[in-house]
Amino acid sequence: MKTNVALSPSVTKNMPTHVGLVMDGNGRWAKQRGLSRIEGHQRGAERLRDIVKICPELGVQFLTAFAFSTENWKRGDEEVNGLVDLFRKYIGSESRELVEKGIKIKFIGNRTAFDQSLVDQMCQLELASHSNDKLVLTIAINYGGRDEIVKMAQAVATQALAGHLNVEQIDESVLNKHSFTHYMPDPELIIRTSGETRISNFLLWQVAYSEIVFDDVLWPEFTPERFKEHVVNFEHKIRRFGSITMKV
Repeated sequence: MKTNVALSPSVTKNMPTHVGLVMDGNGRWAKQRGLSRIEGHQRGAERLRDIVKICPELGVQFLTAFAFSTENWKRGDEEVNGLVDLFRKYIGSESRELVEKGIKIKFIGNRTAFDQSLVDQMCQLELASHSNDKLVLTIAINYGGRDEIVKMAQAVATQALAGHLNVEQIDESVLNKHSFTHYMPDPELIIRTSGETRISNFLLWQVAYSEIVFDDVLWPEFTPERFKEHVVNFEHKIRRFGSITMKV
């Protein structure tokens, strides 16, 4: 079931409902300034918080941010441990302001890789923000699109083997019920920063008809104003979904 979120009356009906963010370039931004990579990630977390705050006024009801991929474990221990500590900080005290502003916060990905205290923090934050309706902020943490699709297939296979589902009944809607993002619509717009032109295993099932913007700006310099520009530009996109004439 999709979550209902209050809309600002000032926005047009053609703005994207769901925006996905691949927040790339924190490390390069820090290196250019002689800072540690963790300082770059910290600046990036602050930037995300700034952008979250303007989403309701733009009519964005769902924002999904790619914070940590299943592949990021390959980075050095110092950076990985620093990232986990940063998650702990922002999931704790730093998230209170967002909850107070009416933001619902959810997490997708494999939580079993993290220690129980961090998992408990995530669950507590989801519970504390459960009734909020200004925006649904989903954090993809230890997330991989292929891993999600595997888990979707496993769930459907389990149902079929148990006799609860015939093979002929399996279609996109059945699979989608087992996706990590089943509670919200697919993203209409994906924004990736830092100039890289790939999706990097982000929401592979969901991006089939997403508009994708590759922005050269490094994530810590990606301002709310630049985010707003991309969201407003979406209004003029023509989205055909395989047909001839469908304008957003």
